[in-house]
Amino acid sequence: MSSLSTHVLDTALGRPAQGVPVRLYDGDAVRASGTTDDDGRIAQLEPELAPGAYRLWFDVTAYAESTGQDFFFPEVSVTFTVADERHYHVPLLLSPFAFSTYRGS
Repeated sequence: MSSLSTHVLDTALGRPAQGVPVRLYDGDAVRASGTTDDDGRIAQLEPELAPGAYRLWFDVTAYAESTGQDFFFPEVSVTFTVADERHYHVPLLLSPFAFSTYRGS
């Protein structure tokens, strides 16, 4: 089985994005959920992922409201594939008018 973690950084403020609600979907079902910690991380969102396609959903609106910012994108969804047994890390970089993600380590 594979495991999953995530990390959200606010590039506009230059700091970790604390308090971002995150959900992991397997199809239409919520498989796991959590909120980023003081360092913008969820160290172990899901400890046991079988191969397949999953979707991470980040509640950008909740984070924007907590920091007094306006974001163009109210939410971010990242669909990814678990292909083999390993740890998967999916970081998200946020700013008011853009976001990016990549496969981390």
